[in-house]
Amino acid sequence: MLAAIDLQTTLFAAALIFARLGAVLMLLPGFGEPGIPPRIRLAFALAFAFAIGPSIAPSLPEMPADQATAAAMVAVEALIGLMIGAAARFFLASAAVAGQVIGYQTGLAMAQAFDPAAGQSGALPGIFLNLTFLVLIFATNLHHLLLQAAASSYQVMPAGQVPMFEDAAEWALTLFVDAFTIGIQISAPLIVFGLIFYLGLGVLSRLMPQAQIFFIAMPLNILIGFAILAISLGAIAIVWLERFERFAVTFM
Repeated sequence: MLAAIDLQTTLFAAALIFARLGAVLMLLPGFGEPGIPPRIRLAFALAFAFAIGPSIAPSLPEMPADQATAAAMVAVEALIGLMIGAAARFFLASAAVAGQVIGYQTGLAMAQAFDPAAGQSGALPGIFLNLTFLVLIFATNLHHLLLQAAASSYQVMPAGQVPMFEDAAEWALTLFVDAFTIGIQISAPLIVFGLIFYLGLGVLSRLMPQAQIFFIAMPLNILIGFAILAISLGAIAIVWLERFERFAVTFM
């Protein structure tokens, strides 16, 4: 009888840990990408939960006598994990925002291709930035910090306790605004270029109404846009990595 109780307690603790960490890794950038087979993601989530489980187990609540209460606690842990993973996914959305703005400024907004990270079609600049950010996560060892943040989330949001949904909603809204702001910031050089370039084309079209100025200048627009993007790519990477790192540090 005692062995059965210990087994139930162990299974309950394992379910609590895997519910949160599995949900986080399902959406975490670099680990929860649609291109990664589900079996590999599941195996990694199990290995990660098994590796850090002993350090988290002492902080877990005791198993309640009511099975419905136990299931509700597991569901809350999964909800917390989804919230953390979705918040991290917001920052990859900044690549889509910046890519769409850059596409409008350079005339490539209609050039669509399949984005393996998003699982749908997107503008070519957005796909490029999205894949660049994913590469930077692993090249700068930021994925280690993300895993540490997932493990340290129990200090900010203790297991078994329902989070303050008002604060969580405000936090998620702040991150969403930050992601949109970052998307505009990293596309700012192309926005300035587009305003100046199209203003000049508008003046030329007034001076020479017979010529198709916008059609003639389109190759030059794309060439200069790519050149500005290449020059500012280093600053774009630094701005995005710095903000993403600050997000991960909030849980540590």
